[in-house]
Amino acid sequence: MSEAETVENYVAGAWVRPSALGTLDVPDPSTGVVIARVPRSDARAVDTAVRAARAAFLTWRDVPVAERARKVLALRNLLEAHAEELARTVVRENGKTIDEARGSVRRGIEATEFAASAPTTMQGAFLEDVSPGVDTTLVRQPLGVVVGITPFNFPVMIPLWMVPLALVCGNAVVLKPSERVPLSAVRLARWIDEAGFPAGTFNLVHGDAPAVDALLAHPGVDAVSFVGSAPTARHIYTTAAAHGKRVQALAGAKNHLIVMPDADLERSVPAIVSSAFGQSGERCLAASVIVAVEPGADRLVERLAKAVKALTTGPADDPATHVGPVIRPDHRDRVLAWIRDGEAGGARVVARGRVPEGSDGYYVPPVLFDGVRPEMAIAQEEVFGPVLSVVRVASLAEGIEVANRSRFGNAAAIFTRDGRAAREFTHRIEAGMIGVNIGVPAPAAYFPFVGWKGSFYGDLHATGRDAIDFYTRKKVITSRWF
Repeated sequence: MSEAETVENYVAGAWVRPSALGTLDVPDPSTGVVIARVPRSDARAVDTAVRAARAAFLTWRDVPVAERARKVLALRNLLEAHAEELARTVVRENGKTIDEARGSVRRGIEATEFAASAPTTMQGAFLEDVSPGVDTTLVRQPLGVVVGITPFNFPVMIPLWMVPLALVCGNAVVLKPSERVPLSAVRLARWIDEAGFPAGTFNLVHGDAPAVDALLAHPGVDAVSFVGSAPTARHIYTTAAAHGKRVQALAGAKNHLIVMPDADLERSVPAIVSSAFGQSGERCLAASVIVAVEPGADRLVERLAKAVKALTTGPADDPATHVGPVIRPDHRDRVLAWIRDGEAGGARVVARGRVPEGSDGYYVPPVLFDGVRPEMAIAQEEVFGPVLSVVRVASLAEGIEVANRSRFGNAAAIFTRDGRAAREFTHRIEAGMIGVNIGVPAPAAYFPFVGWKGSFYGDLHATGRDAIDFYTRKKVITSRWF
């Protein structure tokens, strides 16, 4: 694609210039230079894509699951062959460092590998003689047309959580990627086509809120999978459910990491810093609040401050960069406003990084707060940036109480050498993904991505067997032969 070219939708096996409400610029977050333009697809463009998916579904659902899985394996091989190209596309449009981008692409390939196991994971159940001469069989069948609405922070990984699994289960898919990062989705569409999926089984629709709302209300859509902010997740869930659709909506987070006095700080501090400041804090599993159990908070804060001051903030494509830019100027301004709010509320900045001078990129200096009280907004609200707050408590029990006050429940972790403390934490903490001496407790793709409380809307979670259940519906057949 040439510089600043307007990307196209992919519908019914062809690239098309959609009917749209105009275009949006796509800048490189490291430089501010516009690298593409994305159409704001309107309801007519959405309708065209959904109708194409519905038509393709009628034949795709009858393709044997083993054949569908072979196409997923072909896609996996193409992703592997083009992994570096994908990673560098993520660096350019998202602002991740190259190592972070490579890691996220690898996680997406892992999800594709799991999807290829569908001949096993889609198996049903059978029970003979539930009554004399009567047998019962449970089978899984596809839903129909599935919509994936994906965020800016993982432009390859999260579409690959959704699309291969939905396709291998026999559904047709309409993907609406974040309008901030359309280029990764364009590349994925090309390789899905090359892998041999029939025209219309996968469709790509670019756009923003009008396109999303048209998808949520469209009568030809059977299910919606979403990842994004908490307010948008609530809107997606309530709107799509009101239109009779199955919905999973992964939402925001405020992840607490409890550090016990006996923690191995030599190993724990690098893991904490990587969790909090990696990917510029723009991930739903990022450490946001450190709950330091006394005694020992002073030693922890001292080491954290030293590590934060050593971080280099700079362009995503610079190998020396630890913390790249955030996604947009308005997001940068919101994070900076949260930092000012924390200072005004009495939190103390004990370490603050520096940003490149004279750059038009969207940089936020890494910030470490100490003296944060649990009731402060900086300790309660999702910042989604390179900001880490330290709350001091007297005991593990108090630390768990502080963490459990959060309305979010995505992830939590404990750093300790004490097995009893770790067990107490894992048993009592109110979050879905738990780490023990792990800063980012992201489950492998064959386990579910389990948010609790305000971090998830729905019942069946993304990835793992939950995703198989989400993308299929069960049919129970009771039979007797005379």
